[in-house]
Amino acid sequence: MPWREDCAFPAAPLGKAGWPWDNRSAELLEIENKGRNWPKISVVTPSYNQGQFIEETIRSVLIQGYSNLEYIIIDGGSTDNTLEVIQKYAPWLTYWISEADEGQADAISKGFQQATGEILAWQNSDDFYEPGAFKHVAQFFTANPDLVFVNGDVNLVDLNSQFKRRIFAMHPSRFFAANCGQHGWPQPGCFWRKSAYEQIGGIDPTLQFCMDKDLFIRLVSVGNGRRVSGPPLANFRVHEQAKTTTLAHVAQRETESIIKKYGNTRWAKHPRLLKLLWWFYRKQAALRMRLNRYFGINY
Repeated sequence: MPWREDCAFPAAPLGKAGWPWDNRSAELLEIENKGRNWPKISVVTPSYNQGQFIEETIRSVLIQGYSNLEYIIIDGGSTDNTLEVIQKYAPWLTYWISEADEGQADAISKGFQQATGEILAWQNSDDFYEPGAFKHVAQFFTANPDLVFVNGDVNLVDLNSQFKRRIFAMHPSRFFAANCGQHGWPQPGCFWRKSAYEQIGGIDPTLQFCMDKDLFIRLVSVGNGRRVSGPPLANFRVHEQAKTTTLAHVAQRETESIIKKYGNTRWAKHPRLLKLLWWFYRKQAALRMRLNRYFGINY
């Protein structure tokens, strides 16, 4: 974390404890990671009226203890307490702005235009990372220079950040994403190389919901992707105002458009076979779920 000598990092709000509210966690992680030549990671958070959650998001990025970090927040002109929270952490942000935009994908695109890191990710303002996530991802990319995209498991949490269940990510497959509209790569646990992002032309700012699916399909079209083994990398929050709840009809329409754009027309004639293949493909995640549940194995 970029500690500053001229000002103290904000204390956690009253009543908040544990990750990511405990500053001591960041100090220990930074001591552990110190002195290593880590690749720069750039994280973008698009934001709009998520003042209830965004502080947890911000802290989960900043107190990773990761020394080579760039954190960018693009706010769409929030009218709640979001700006107050952002300004509280402004000295530790690489860049932030609050202005009207064309939606979430547009905000993400603006953020990545500011990014200079070798590895990119975005974290929505109601989700948050797990401790040690950046170190784990950086080590994985360094050990596998051929990879352009990695994804990991995430936890599903509720309005109050209470654990509901673990989402077991699947190995990236362009075939299933393009032909079934299913990918099994939870966005909060995804990271990719900036070089590949620029090669494919970046995120599609016209999409409202499936910008992650569209982006990930194009990323694994230009290089290799792999799932990061081990514990979850992030937390995905489900609540009544979440886009996954309010924009289900948009998701369906955009998914159909993505299948038409990237899928194979011959496979489109065999939906039952595709569904069967997808069922078998999902078994890898089901097996890991059982190994974790009964034996505590984090694979």
